[in-house]
Amino acid sequence: MTRPLPLAARLLLGLVCLAAPARAAPEPPLSALTLVGPPVVMFKAGRDACDGVDVPDASARAFREASGAVALFGMHYRNRAFRGPRLDALKLDCAMVLESGGKADPAAYDDASWITATWTEDGRAVAALVHHEYRANEHPGRCRAKDYMACWYNSVVAAASTDGGRSFTRAAPPVVVAGAPFRQEVGQGSHRGFFNPSNIVSDGTWRYFLASTTGWTLPGSDQSAGVCLFRTRDPADPASWRAWTGTGYTAAFPDPYAKPVKGAATCAPVAPFPTPVGAVVRHRGSGAWIAVFMAKAGTGFPQSGFYWTTSRDLLAWDTPRLLLAGATLYDDPCRAPGGLIAYPSLLDPEARGRNFDDTGDAAFLTYVTLRTEGCTITSDRDLLRRDLAIKVWP
Repeated sequence: MTRPLPLAARLLLGLVCLAAPARAAPEPPLSALTLVGPPVVMFKAGRDACDGVDVPDASARAFREASGAVALFGMHYRNRAFRGPRLDALKLDCAMVLESGGKADPAAYDDASWITATWTEDGRAVAALVHHEYRANEHPGRCRAKDYMACWYNSVVAAASTDGGRSFTRAAPPVVVAGAPFRQEVGQGSHRGFFNPSNIVSDGTWRYFLASTTGWTLPGSDQSAGVCLFRTRDPADPASWRAWTGTGYTAAFPDPYAKPVKGAATCAPVAPFPTPVGAVVRHRGSGAWIAVFMAKAGTGFPQSGFYWTTSRDLLAWDTPRLLLAGATLYDDPCRAPGGLIAYPSLLDPEARGRNFDDTGDAAFLTYVTLRTEGCTITSDRDLLRRDLAIKVWP
């Protein structure tokens, strides 16, 4: 294995819930999620990798190609896809679909990139959301600090494919879907920006995703840390995404390098998420939304592990419940001799939608296990799936 790789997500975000004042939030539905089968290995780094960077490092995203075959993403910053006839019969394709350029210019948005969400209407034209990390500590003169976290500037940017996800290109100039309203600073001192978009889901009219932000304080623009909800009618028009402000979907977070941002918008974080949302799916029988995420033991979370919560409108969610206990990326690896779990996702192999954003009463919970050595998180990782039974009461 290669040396331990930097992780795509190390955020432990505070959460502020700003409810919409214009209407009463609908009561979230009752639900029960039960793991009913043992783990099944989908990918083992030491056995199935194409090279030393091939490790699962994001929540799994899938769509059906025009042929009906399945493509699944969730690897590292040298982006490759799993392909196969079904979700339970996938193999990593060694062809690179999006490479990370490692560029020193933050305005290029081409340092380290992860495909973290996809959407396609026909299985050929695919819109992608890319978690982009600008690692200023690796570029001379770009950061006073030497450590990764103090120099990390993150954005969600757009990419697109015209060949069913066999290759992706970034727009030129780059299209920033969600970025901080300020440029990367040599002395920024902490990680900044928008991170880890969820999968994209549809309610039939709009498309949505959730993304985390560290927040900021600017004159006339105080953004709270948390998870914000974005929507558009057309993911193929990435500049059209707007975030929920507490009264409407009007907040845009464009590229601060294209032109200075004046009167920066803010989004209203959605409770109860303390960390990025791993995945959201819509239950076919009830119309309820189900989200999964990882959390560290603390206020509201009696144990570390994966939690789920349900909603009727993607804004008002119920009290999270534990789905799978285990130390996560937000726990101290020194105290996790059994390793860590991370990057949960929900995928129904019988999903009716091309983008696997719906589920019936059974699905796969997919997630990653990470081996630890002492206090080090290694790059020895497996992608697993477990059968999941779902019950939602109307």
